[in-house]
Amino acid sequence: MAGDGAIIVKRIKKGGHGAHHGGAWKVAYADFVTAMMAFFLLMWLINTTTPEQKRGIADYFAPQSIAQTLSGSGGVLGGKVMGEESARAGGAASVFQKNSPSSPASKSPSTRAQTSQGGASASDSQASNSQNNAAQATDRSSASAQDGEFAHAAEAIHQAIKDNPDLAALSKQVIMEQTPEGLRIQLVDQDGRPMFAAGTSEPLPYARRLLAEIAKVIDRLPNRVSIAGHTESQPFRGPDGQTNFELSAARANAARAILAQAGLSADRIYEVSGKAGSEPLLPEDPNGSANRRLSITLLKEAPPVPPGHQL
Repeated sequence: MAGDGAIIVKRIKKGGHGAHHGGAWKVAYADFVTAMMAFFLLMWLINTTTPEQKRGIADYFAPQSIAQTLSGSGGVLGGKVMGEESARAGGAASVFQKNSPSSPASKSPSTRAQTSQGGASASDSQASNSQNNAAQATDRSSASAQDGEFAHAAEAIHQAIKDNPDLAALSKQVIMEQTPEGLRIQLVDQDGRPMFAAGTSEPLPYARRLLAEIAKVIDRLPNRVSIAGHTESQPFRGPDGQTNFELSAARANAARAILAQAGLSADRIYEVSGKAGSEPLLPEDPNGSANRRLSITLLKEAPPVPPGHQL
């Protein structure tokens, strides 16, 4: 026993701070960082892929169809199997039937010969269909790629005009659209702001600068170029009996010369034509100033024909 004057010291051992929490928070934090990395990677992929690539990715992950056959029963699929036709169909259902082959002994020589010829014809037909399908897929891919290039070219022209203080006011006089022929760029007149001096084929200074900017963009693409001049429907009588046809053709040729000076090679020019008032931009107002315009069309080029493909 301790005496009455003894001092007793009681020491209590406490566990470390980490013992209460452990390392569970590290696992949760790692999961959070992984999820954020996957999210930002997904956002980056969405912004960098083209619409065609997005459709291809969607088709890749689309569930394939199940084709019913007469083989198998009572299994997990209940008599349904993944057929090769369904795997290629991309979601289209295909129903087919398999019959037991006839005994070779039951066939006469003539029947076997006809079967052999029929098999060869079917094989040739399948090969021809495969080539046609491949050619059509190539055509669609080429057309889609050209549409994308034309869209980028139109945006580049719009941006070049916007960034040039001398041309920004002309942005409303430049009309760009994709047509079955290709990318059409039209430079239209406005009241008080024509592209050419009245009754002549002499481009005004701002029209020259505008054509030079357009040439810088279309020179990046390999497509050939068609240039057409247009006037209003009001009859015109110039020197030496010049009419709207001669005037519109001369203006188209003057535009060609400016494009060539800006770097567009001569072999890129497909045609230069004058159409007078035969194709008015405003049919309801054939004498409107907007009918006086230049049309510069980047033509859609036909893709090369694959070897062995018959048109």
